Amino acid sequence: MPVTYAIDAVRGIIRTSCISPLMLAEVVGHFRTLASDPECPPDLDVLLNVSEADSPPERNQLDAVTDELIALRGKVRFGICAIVASRDAMFGMMRMFEVVAGSYFRMVRVFRDAGAAEAWVLAQRAAVGSEAARAPGASQR
Repeated sequence: MPVTYAIDAVRGIIRTSCISPLMLAEVVGHFRTLASDPECPPDLDVLLNVSEADSPPERNQLDAVTDELIALRGKVRFGICAIVASRDAMFGMMRMFEVVAGSYFRMVRVFRDAGAAEAWVLAQRAAVGSEAARAPGASQR
């Protein structure tokens, strides 16, 4: 399967991998499967690895993916998104995706290394948790 995912519902993280041959229909199918997955929590951070996908998407395909993100809004709120793209062309298109779809995530960033991407997500989650604890009205122990 070109698109696979695993949800860690306790931590609120989805790990999605895309491999070749990857077609737009499979990406769209992934979002639709996610929308109907009873294990999908309402808030998710994303670790997306596209390093094993050979062909970068075209610009109009990024728009189609954005449409799927819009359709998921009633089911899932995406927070932090780290994308791993080791190949130059894919890295460039994922940077474009960062701009096109950035408003559907709290923050999004593209990396060449999976370890760096995961470390960034964990650091951002810790920072967001610290900010929430300092917010006015937050309970202190």
